Amino acid sequence: MPEAVNWNRPIKVGVSSCLLGEKVRYDGGHKHDHYITDVLGKFFTFVPVCPEVGCGMPVPREAMRLEGDPEHPRLVTNKTRIDKTEQMRAFCKQKVTELADEELCGFIFKKDSPSSGLFRVKVHNEGMPTRSGSGLFAAAVVKHFPLLPAEEEGRLNDAAIRENFIERIFCYRRWKDFLLDSPDLGHLVTFHARHKLLILAHSTSIYREMGSLVAHGKGMSWPELAQSYEALFMKALALHATVKKNTNVLTHIMGYFKRDLSPAEKEELLGVIKEYHDRLVPLIVPLTLLKHYVGKYGQSYLQQQYYLSPHPAELMLRNHV
Repeated sequence: MPEAVNWNRPIKVGVSSCLLGEKVRYDGGHKHDHYITDVLGKFFTFVPVCPEVGCGMPVPREAMRLEGDPEHPRLVTNKTRIDKTEQMRAFCKQKVTELADEELCGFIFKKDSPSSGLFRVKVHNEGMPTRSGSGLFAAAVVKHFPLLPAEEEGRLNDAAIRENFIERIFCYRRWKDFLLDSPDLGHLVTFHARHKLLILAHSTSIYREMGSLVAHGKGMSWPELAQSYEALFMKALALHATVKKNTNVLTHIMGYFKRDLSPAEKEELLGVIKEYHDRLVPLIVPLTLLKHYVGKYGQSYLQQQYYLSPHPAELMLRNHV
């Protein structure tokens, strides 16, 4: 099976500093997330950011909150009512420019933070606060890097969200590796072919759109072609690979063995795929059997497919039902 990425190049992931155990929160504490440091830390190089400390605020400090228009909220201290919006925005503008040089492949934000919360951050106004905002720094990062995989640490407790996010990080690193190795249209055809089944598990319609783009690539400049392909690639991967879509891909893979499998092997494989379809076993079960047949029958095309090994097995991302 192909390697998840070129391990000679680091997989850099931005992360809210408090999640690494740094004591930078308003109360002088941290929110150390051991899954991030102990599990993901084996594969990723972290680039920590604390927007509050970065923009010059002390530790400890007065707590703050978002107020006003959820689309353009103000950052205001809770008790003294000091508006910190412009101070934070100035930092955000400078920091996203610095982060562009880091070649980030993902970002993990601290949920609920008025600076770093990505989704459903409380915005206060008259009456009850609404969970309709994003932290000022998180919003700036997403706006500046629209294709960058981004998540909150709390949502990583959801197995499907965690798998999708980490898969996108590895795919983004592979794409960046591809761009660093003097690519051309021929190399793009190969890259696209090796990701065929992986993309199909996310979106058949976007896969067809990508195929048409590559097929007509000779009529485009390389920068335009690469930029358009990258946008579609990351758009497709942002859509979750469902049980139904995975089942279709598994059945498609089985078709490559129609002349190889014995009746007993075919029956076993069909049974395992059905068990996955019925949510009785996790995806890793039919995939393990398929990878066994890939090796047994020397299926060279499937050996190059990232769908079978999109990320290190140690992350155990395909073990949930």
